[in-house]
Amino acid sequence: MSSGWILCKPKFMESYETERLVEEFGNQKIEVKLIDPNEIDIFVNKENKQSILVNGKSLPLPSFVFPRTGSGTTYYIKAVIRHFERMGVTVINSSDAIDNVKDKLYSHQILAESNLDIPKTMLLKHPIDVEFVEKNIGFPAIVKTISGSYGRGVFLAETKKQFNQLLSMAELTKPNYNIIVQEFIKDTWGKDLRVLVVNNKVVGCMMRQAKDDDFRANITRGGEGFPYEVNEQIEWLSVESSKALNLDISGVDLLFDNGGYKICEVNSNPGFEGMEMFTKKNIASEIVSFIKLKVGINGQDN
Repeated sequence: MSSGWILCKPKFMESYETERLVEEFGNQKIEVKLIDPNEIDIFVNKENKQSILVNGKSLPLPSFVFPRTGSGTTYYIKAVIRHFERMGVTVINSSDAIDNVKDKLYSHQILAESNLDIPKTMLLKHPIDVEFVEKNIGFPAIVKTISGSYGRGVFLAETKKQFNQLLSMAELTKPNYNIIVQEFIKDTWGKDLRVLVVNNKVVGCMMRQAKDDDFRANITRGGEGFPYEVNEQIEWLSVESSKALNLDISGVDLLFDNGGYKICEVNSNPGFEGMEMFTKKNIASEIVSFIKLKVGINGQDN
């Protein structure tokens, strides 16, 4: 039986996504181990070792490695992923692709370079010229930390006064800080689209809508989901952004904008509990089928 490793931190080993992936790998006759990447030891030398140490024990190399660490990918975890790549193990998504999206500004630079529609975005460093922000972005404005997920680290400054209050709070936390400021797209208040892309193909799309008056629509923050028909623009933006960022599997968040859409952000470790729940799509099966194709597993015991 072919085997692979899912790299995830202990707190995510019993998550919906992890359990569904393990179930679907089993359904398609592929053995998987859940491995905490922080328990892997790396040895770098000129010999091409065909094993790796986990908790001090040497284990044979897996057929593939599937990192599920996303924005929580530390320098050490990234080094572990790159080590697998150097040893010839197939990795889904690659270390470079994870790097592309971990830094939100860098991912927007790549998307803009690829001529894909994104909100106006600025990187600001302390001390911040508020008048400059007002002139170039205006208010309301979205304020983001450099990395984050599930709607954490994302704030709305409706006025210049609120923006100054956010800055004062940031200074208390970290005197020298960097933040991202984006234009606020009014058409998307409390709603957005989450699109799942696997192997440059849209496999699921839903509209997320906040239940309260929150401007964020994340399911993890209590939002609702509804199946949403994929049109040509949704498909093009989602697939092209995934290609530009070199992602095998991605979650693309789209904002509603004057009858069209803009890319809010792209995730390398998308959750799909809401997608399966609200659209009735078998996202785990789509992911596992793609991994089989990429690794060259025929689905039979070998």
